[in-house]
Amino acid sequence: MKTHLIAALVAATLGLGTGAAHAAEGAATVPDHDFSFEGVFGTFDRAAAQRGLQVYNQVCSSCHGMEYVPFRTLKDLGYSEDQVEAIAAQYTVTAGPNDQGEMYEKPAEPTDTFPMPYDNRQAAMNANGGAYPVDLSVITQARPGGPEYIRALLIGYEDPPADTNLAPGQYWNKYFPGHAIGMPQMLTDGAVEYADGTEATAEQMAADVATFLHWAAEPHMEERKRMGIKVILFLLVFTGLLYAVKRKIWSDVH
Repeated sequence: MKTHLIAALVAATLGLGTGAAHAAEGAATVPDHDFSFEGVFGTFDRAAAQRGLQVYNQVCSSCHGMEYVPFRTLKDLGYSEDQVEAIAAQYTVTAGPNDQGEMYEKPAEPTDTFPMPYDNRQAAMNANGGAYPVDLSVITQARPGGPEYIRALLIGYEDPPADTNLAPGQYWNKYFPGHAIGMPQMLTDGAVEYADGTEATAEQMAADVATFLHWAAEPHMEERKRMGIKVILFLLVFTGLLYAVKRKIWSDVH
């Protein structure tokens, strides 16, 4: 996947830097949020991730793709094969060539990835006032504390200070480095109607979509944590056995 290269490109495009870079450009400190996947024993909240997918589908996907995330991986979030097929079919992808040697559009299938909604980079920039809506496949890995930053960014829009002159197509966000951001505020209370009945406040949607995007970036996180715990337990037991053997061997000498 070339994750590190992709993350670097995303960081450069969005202006996602280190905490020092944020401070240098006057961005407010990103508030901490208690995500379920944090910590050694943390796991993904499937319900939150599914709601986050709904937010992505209805709000984010109009500008942002996730070309490194196949639809089939949504089964890991608890969706059935039929549900995955239905979600994929909501999107259109380019296929071909056909018998006439021409490319054509078709509904996406589970083996396809979340497509970019524009034909090319230039078309995307033209449609967004010169700003390029980056791919979100690994957006939460673009900087330390990525999920917290994404959540904060989505709810960080404010009226600019009276002495501030924003360029056309720019908006004031207190968590964005430099504050002037090309993406308008997308999440407002009630912007989506959650299928599970959860109240869709802006903060709830921001946390849910951050959860989904972090799952997309690290779909094997839970497996990695389980393996790490097993390795640590093994090393502890092995160390205990070595110590017991050492005591036994050297007991006569002492």
